[in-house]
Order: sequence, then C-alpha cells, then structure tokens
Amino acid sequence: TRGRKKGEGDTTQPGILLPLLARPLRQIDAAAVRAFLKDEAETRPTQAKNAFVRLRAFLNWCAERPEHQGQIHADACTSRAARDELPKPAPKDDCLQREQLRPWFEHVRALPAVPAAYLQALMLTGARREELAGLRWEDVDFRWKSLTIKDKVDGERTIPLTPYVDGLLRELKRRNDTPPPEWRILHGQRIRNDLDAWKPSPWVFASKTAASGRLQEPRAAHNRAIASAGLPALSLHGLRRSFGTLAEWVECPAGVSAQIMGHKPSALAEKHYRRRPLDLLRVWHTKIEAWILEQAGIEQPHQESAAPALRAVAN
Repeated sequence: TRGRKKGEGDTTQPGILLPLLARPLRQIDAAAVRAFLKDEAETRPTQAKNAFVRLRAFLNWCAERPEHQGQIHADACTSRAARDELPKPAPKDDCLQREQLRPWFEHVRALPAVPAAYLQALMLTGARREELAGLRWEDVDFRWKSLTIKDKVDGERTIPLTPYVDGLLRELKRRNDTPPPEWRILHGQRIRNDLDAWKPSPWVFASKTAASGRLQEPRAAHNRAIASAGLPALSLHGLRRSFGTLAEWVECPAGVSAQIMGHKPSALAEKHYRRRPLDLLRVWHTKIEAWILEQAGIEQPHQESAAPALRAVAN
C-alpha cells in the first residue's frame, strides 16, 4: 500500500489503496469500493483502474483461503462498478507528424548522451519502452548488424541494426568501455579512482544512479525535450506509434513494419506463410530510417564507422 516517489530514493508515500486496505476485510464491500472509485476517478482515473484490478485479485485470493472466506464480500469488485464509476479510456493517438520530426530530433539530441540515444533509438526501431531499455551489449551484434530484443509476445525477436542507430550505439559502447580517469575531485580534494574494481556496464543504456544499473525513467528527459521544442504532449508509446505511421511514407508493407515492431501477426498469410529474413527487413528498415532522418534534416551516415553525434552541436 506504499509506493516510492519517482526520483526520490527511499522516500515513500501512501499507496492509492491504503484507505480501503486499512479497513477490516468485512468492511470492503461494494459500497465502499464504489465510493473509492468515484473519489479517485476525478483526479487519477488510470491509477484507480489499476488499483481496482489489483484489489479484485487480492479479494479473489482471500476468498480461496479458508481463514478469510467468511469475511469477503463476493460482489465487492464487480465489472459494473468499474464501468459505472470510471471514465471510459480515450483512444491513444499521439504521434509525431512529418513536419514535427526536425524540432523533435533537434531537442532530443540536446539531451544528455544516454537518454538522447535511447529516445532516438526508440523512435527509429518502433520498439516498446522496456524492450529497448532492457537491451544488453550481448544483444547487439555490430558485425552482422542486428539487435536481439526481448519480445513480450514471442520471447525475443531479431531486428536490423540500421546505420544511424548503429552509430548511436557505437558511441555509447565507446563511452561505456572507457574507464574513468585515474583521479577525481570530490569536495575540493583529489581522490584516486579504484580502477581495479571498475568494469563496464552490461547495459546499453546504462545509468549510474539507478539501482538496476540501467535507464529506468526516460519520460522526464523526453518531456523536457518536447516542451522546449514547443511540441504537443507525446508519450514514449507515441514514438512507437510514430514509427509505424511514418513507415507508410516509404510504402513499407504493413507486415514488415509490424514484424520489426514485434506486433503479433493478424492475418492468415502473416501467421503461416511469411518468414521474412533479416536482410529483407533491413532493406525496408533502412529506407524508413533514411526517410525519417531526411525529414529531420539529419544526414544519414554512409559509412559503417560513421557515428552521429549523441548531442546537438552548437552553431
């Protein structure tokens, strides 16, 4: 019932379900749940919906336990209560338009190196947020130009490593493999770094401040870039939606972009008769990337060794 505030270490705040779970089980009835949903729906409907799902799972679990069976109200969490008290979710349609690509890239490239590379790669691969954030160096094949992504549908999928993304990741790899200097300044004192204990991070999008060792919350950096660019609100999933939408400008077959993005096949032919090799995906993926970069005013690297700047260069 308690959650961690974003970006505030171990500081905690009361969870959304605390007012209900502080009651005895016998008092968590349909009326109490409806009142809870009505109150929370006004200010945080999404969290209220998620809390309702978890509360229902908890009460169902209690109903199966002999020691709790006599205390549970079977009708406490009905689907009708959620439909009546929670607003219907609006369909998500946030997506970058062609003319918005230039300011988006300009301001994202001005971010610190890791979030800048992550957001650009997210845009240019159409991957899901956590699929890309969880990328390890062992998943990147610079020789054969491929990325192996942990897919939430099929376990994993392999997609092309396109030229511009290749350059972004090579620069991160160079930075990741470079040991810190022998000395550092701390509180005005010169201190020797423990180079014997140093080792590079296994994560592509590494973070020195996150407990996991990798980038955890890229939304704050993205929101700053969006605000400074004067663009409308855009979620991280909106970048995935942008990739799928912008791919149509190069007349990419829908099945190709869907396979790159990890969408589950929806047609009979896609399920049973289409097995596109990586090279075929690469042809179309490179075209998509080149067109997006052209619209953004960024020259795509022509040589494999060329690495684009992670940060914007001042004029």
